[in-house]
Amino acid sequence: MRLIKIICLNLIVIYGTTLLVSCKQEKKQSSVLDTHIKQVVISDTLKWSERMALSIMKRNPEAWDIDHIEAPKWEYKVGLVLKAYERLYEATKNETYYNYIKGFVDTMIDSTGTIKGYELDSYNIDLINSGKLLFNLYDKTQEEKYLVALKTLRKQLEGQPRTKSGGFWHKKIYPNQMWLDGLYMGEPFYAQYTVEFENGEKLDDIVHQFELLHDHAFDKKTGLYFHAWDESKQMPWANKETGTAPNIWLRALGWYAMALVDVLDYMPEDYQKRQQLIGYLNELAEAASHFQDTSGLWYQVPNMQDREGNYLEASGSSMFVYAFAKGSNKGYLPAKFEAIANKGFDGLINKLVTIDKDGEIHLNQICKSAGLGGDPYRDGSYEYYLSEPILTDNSHGLGPFILAALELNR
Repeated sequence: MRLIKIICLNLIVIYGTTLLVSCKQEKKQSSVLDTHIKQVVISDTLKWSERMALSIMKRNPEAWDIDHIEAPKWEYKVGLVLKAYERLYEATKNETYYNYIKGFVDTMIDSTGTIKGYELDSYNIDLINSGKLLFNLYDKTQEEKYLVALKTLRKQLEGQPRTKSGGFWHKKIYPNQMWLDGLYMGEPFYAQYTVEFENGEKLDDIVHQFELLHDHAFDKKTGLYFHAWDESKQMPWANKETGTAPNIWLRALGWYAMALVDVLDYMPEDYQKRQQLIGYLNELAEAASHFQDTSGLWYQVPNMQDREGNYLEASGSSMFVYAFAKGSNKGYLPAKFEAIANKGFDGLINKLVTIDKDGEIHLNQICKSAGLGGDPYRDGSYEYYLSEPILTDNSHGLGPFILAALELNR
């Protein structure tokens, strides 16, 4: 363990120097570091949260490179993983994890608070998610650049296009559409910002986003939610009577469940609509429990377990485990959901985790991505959700896995 910490701290020293060199030089430096840390053995006496976090750092000394992209980018997936590192730092007080977060943010935000490559007027709600990392960095350092960046992202939400009923468009290029994914991307940030800087004046607006999807994307037959809702009902994928997407996708449900438990962190106990969100969480958790496989996991298309090609998917399963464990720990959900979450985590370990000789762990069967519309066109069919690539160690699964392990203290 001491050797791991020393190497990880050495990686942190590198962050300060790599900011001065090109992305290609960063890649080269990371390759040199990777050669050294390949020899590190990650102890199986550590909890799964740290085993995964150290495995990620071993593979990717630079956090922006977790999904092996060409250059640093401000996007939601790194924010998802690093939010888990933030929780891990809170639990362990190990500065290694804090510096891994700070290394990414300082790569992406310059001394003036400008977020590199970020375009506010694209009004892509995904770009809000990594902003969650800025609150703790600002609190800890009081560096003005983090506050400037926070205000920039809040400004995006101020101008984010909305449906006629007041829901945030998922992106400017997706007019009149609300996706379940977007609730996780935008609402926890929005809630924390309005509580910390605006005396909570926008809490009703945040709850309204959940209300709209509950009113329009909820499937009474299953108790689950369709992936998205088009208020205009004009998209080819949209149901012409309801505007809903044609199918239910596991990870979209996971985003929604995580959004609920994370937003509730900022809802005061005496806030009148807090119980409404807790009710939504209970409704979803109860329905989802009926679709849990005997392995403890959930399927890519969760309500069609027996259809050909369907598979047990890691990211959405990890998201459910995290949300149900946290919901139980916080008292939002009945105690039985702790057992449901533990069964799910057992499924992840027994079915989808593999371990190398050096202790490095890998998470398998992660859907790379899924959406609706766009070019090439995504029609939301069952066949579409099964056609997306299935990856190992993709960030969509890694972050929720760490969060789940932390909530269950596994």
